[in-house]
Amino acid sequence: MERKLFENLLQRSHAEPFGRLLEFDAIEVKQGFAVVRMRIRPELENIFGATHGGAVFSLIDEAFQLASNSHGILSVALNVSITYTAAPSSGKVLQARAEEVHKTRRTASYYCDVREIEDGKLIATAQALAIRTGREIDIA
Repeated sequence: MERKLFENLLQRSHAEPFGRLLEFDAIEVKQGFAVVRMRIRPELENIFGATHGGAVFSLIDEAFQLASNSHGILSVALNVSITYTAAPSSGKVLQARAEEVHKTRRTASYYCDVREIEDGKLIATAQALAIRTGREIDIA
């Protein structure tokens, strides 16, 4: 059942319209954990020619979404606090990891980070809190 849920979440991520727009590549989902990648390209630049913070935030949010829903209970973001540590280089592939820190019946907290996969350069970290709705995710 777990494996079917993880595969379902990966499929949903690959089919998600917003994720396709940003060219996310969901790599891994397991209980309380997820990895998502994205290549930095010119379409993701801000008005100063650097990668837009919203693109980095969105990558973190996708990994957080997958990790927080990996228990089969619909979970949604309640709060995400991000710290940007460096600007990613154009053309680099970023990898976001979200890992569960603590889970109760109603909430779950996650530590997330984004790094350039080529050299491990830290781009951003985040703390994220999800509310667990109690509704089971339909994986039929």
